[in-house]
Amino acid sequence: MATFAYVAVDSAGRETKGRIPADSRDAAEARLRDDGYHVVDLQATRERGFGERLASLRKVKLRELVIFSRQFATMINAGMNLMKCLDVLRGQTRDERLKKIIDQARNDIAAGQSLTEALSKYPRVFSPLYVNMIKAAEAGGILDVILNRLASYLEKEMEMMGKIKAAMVYPVIVLVFAMLMTLMLVFFILPKFKQIFDDIGVALPLSTKLLLDSSYYAIHYWYVPVVVVVGAVIGYRAYTKTETGRYHVDALKLRLPVSGDLTRKMSISRFARTFSTLVSSGVATPVALDIVSATTGNAVIEKAVQDAKQSIMHGDKLSSPLMMSGVFPDMVTQMISVGEETGRLDEMLIKVSDFYDEEVDQVIKGLTSVIEPLLIVGLGLLVGFVAVSVITPIYNLVGEAGNL
Repeated sequence: MATFAYVAVDSAGRETKGRIPADSRDAAEARLRDDGYHVVDLQATRERGFGERLASLRKVKLRELVIFSRQFATMINAGMNLMKCLDVLRGQTRDERLKKIIDQARNDIAAGQSLTEALSKYPRVFSPLYVNMIKAAEAGGILDVILNRLASYLEKEMEMMGKIKAAMVYPVIVLVFAMLMTLMLVFFILPKFKQIFDDIGVALPLSTKLLLDSSYYAIHYWYVPVVVVVGAVIGYRAYTKTETGRYHVDALKLRLPVSGDLTRKMSISRFARTFSTLVSSGVATPVALDIVSATTGNAVIEKAVQDAKQSIMHGDKLSSPLMMSGVFPDMVTQMISVGEETGRLDEMLIKVSDFYDEEVDQVIKGLTSVIEPLLIVGLGLLVGFVAVSVITPIYNLVGEAGNL
């Protein structure tokens, strides 16, 4: 089956462009006429190259996906048919990758596939959560409602990531500045002082010797720390790719003093928000738990959710295995238990998610308030150590010269 690029005009006189799969040019033209279009131009297209196929699999920014979902929901709610919605979305989307995906999805739907099948071909753009909710929406005939829920969910994710990035801007800038300053001292300034001190023959204090020796070894054996760091990164990645390694590393992340608390709260918030969105959209609980476990971002919590799924399959409640796991706080398991008993599980999960979103926000603010002064103090100590180490021998030399 070939693919044809077309330029057509709809019944309102608006021009639209796209691609359509068909066995022949006549078949493509007939299909467009059946959809209510007057064909202006129709050309067979070449097969997409590897680079084009790769580009279509790249991730799309969350903001673009939120806008796509909101606009899609609005048009479906207004009574527009699916094909027309995709035509409009393709024209309004600024992201070229998303535009190509919409174009191909429209062609797949025109060829008889469902929206779920068309979107599932792009897992790097449309997550299992997104695809399964669309599947539930198509089955229940509530596509506009589900798309709005998806947009709200993605907005929450975008908001959380935005807060984390904003909190890390200042510390990262200070760290980069400190590293650049240190490299400049080690590779350019300290070697000149070493040469001066060697020429003068002045006795150097211990701190100065340590500083100059560090500079010497850094210049002549710079590859040693590079090899160590690269080896450590490769070893870490190889270890975390194993099931046992990933579990142990993620367990350690949860036990770390400050960042462990942040990791746990972020994972619980994502768990509650994702699970609530799926449950309220009519996705079966076992399927929802499969999706949720993959989105928590932590192997320990993922295992706890999978264990809970197995318990549900045997007729147990969700709250019991989550409580026994020791990963979820009592408040979370108790609210889930109340939600199961009252039939308002999705509402309880939303409350849990909102609560932990606030907790994450507070932890991020606390981390920022701690990290910033620590970085400034560390930078000050570094500058002070270098200044004292360089000035002390000069001061001693001046003192000896004064005694002569």
